[in-house]
Amino acid sequence: MMIERKILIVEDDPILRRFIGDVLRRKGCDVTSAEHGLAALEEMKHKTFHLVISDLKMQEMDGLELLTKIKKMNPATDVIIITAYGSVSTAVQAMKEGAFDYITKPVELDELDIIIDRVFKHQELLDENRYLKEELSKNVVSSDIIGRSAKSQRVRELIEMVGPLDSTVLIQGETGTGKEVIANAIHQISPRADKPFIKVNCAALPDTLLESELFGHEKGAFTGAIQRSQGRFELANNGTLLLDEIGELGFQVQAKLLRVLQYQQFERVGSGKSVQVDVRVIATTNRNLKEEVKKENFRKDLFFRLNVVTIVLSSLRERSEDIPFFVDYFLKKFNTKYGKNKSLSDKAMDILIQYDWPGNVRELENCLETAVILNQEDILKPDHFLFLEDHRDLLEGNGKCDEDATIAEAEKQLILKTYRKMNFNKTQTAKSLGVTIKTLRTKLKEYGALEKVK
Repeated sequence: MMIERKILIVEDDPILRRFIGDVLRRKGCDVTSAEHGLAALEEMKHKTFHLVISDLKMQEMDGLELLTKIKKMNPATDVIIITAYGSVSTAVQAMKEGAFDYITKPVELDELDIIIDRVFKHQELLDENRYLKEELSKNVVSSDIIGRSAKSQRVRELIEMVGPLDSTVLIQGETGTGKEVIANAIHQISPRADKPFIKVNCAALPDTLLESELFGHEKGAFTGAIQRSQGRFELANNGTLLLDEIGELGFQVQAKLLRVLQYQQFERVGSGKSVQVDVRVIATTNRNLKEEVKKENFRKDLFFRLNVVTIVLSSLRERSEDIPFFVDYFLKKFNTKYGKNKSLSDKAMDILIQYDWPGNVRELENCLETAVILNQEDILKPDHFLFLEDHRDLLEGNGKCDEDATIAEAEKQLILKTYRKMNFNKTQTAKSLGVTIKTLRTKLKEYGALEKVK
């Protein structure tokens, strides 16, 4: 069912105003009338209109000025200009400034019907596109950011909350936790989704080059600057700029970045002329910026500017209950990519759940891609993951005990599994197993796991 369209008629001729109003009401529209531009703006303060039909020549305020103010108040409102034949050139100018169309006097009913129908069809398409974008944004959040733990759910809630806003977002988390994925999801559900999403790795360049990378430079600003170059802030204008690993910035660049965040303007290297931009900034870091501020490695005022909304990503070892969902997602991804049909045995899944994953989600993804590529069997088993060398001994004994395992093998598996479950705390492990610390240390040394898994 099509929504009822709200239309505002702005016309100082009462007969024409009534005529257009009657036509629109017969089409099922909700019609409001105003005698001039000032009255129209007053109506718009209290009500949102889908369409404004305005005369070009009016007292108090002409149609062009009214058009400009309407577009500032609500860019989604379409405007049709009514003009005398001799003012068609002005009406064309109005279209260049955002009017949907114009109609000349005397107003013909058929022509008015055609134009209004075009407006409605155009708005229906916009509504449909908006709906599809919202559905797509839901998929972005639910497919790329996987996990059902309470911590993952909280992250998803924050993304959906801050995405449609324009606030600066700071994303904190260890390397490999998916900070860039979160930043992309925020951009995709924002009103800037169809605008640029530009990324800068702040850790990849020294400050001297990073300044030019961010703000651009003029020709001759430094050796090798053979022409003017736009920086990432200019490229991201009207869109989103991702400052990856912002904790690596030096103080000089931090000061210039602070000014951009405060005033949305900067100077290219080698220029004294300010450039104005409209950019949403999302920053990521694997450092604790509060601690960096205390150590005087990071500007306090910049931290406050960045810390409008903070999203903290937990390490994978802190939310191991999410691992099966990540595994399922990545296996589907790599099966499709490489034309495979791999699945995971229960024992292999147990191993992946109990593994420490120092590289977090990124390491898990790389691990599964390697296993899918290198192994011919359709079912991936524990021995297909022994390339995780740092914990090989632990992995070999970390699954469920085989029915035909010897007592010594079963004992080894039980000790190593408990040791891992207790997060490598020897005191808690010994207590859980009912043995002394000395006995536990002897066993771990025998298995070659005492030093390797510290």
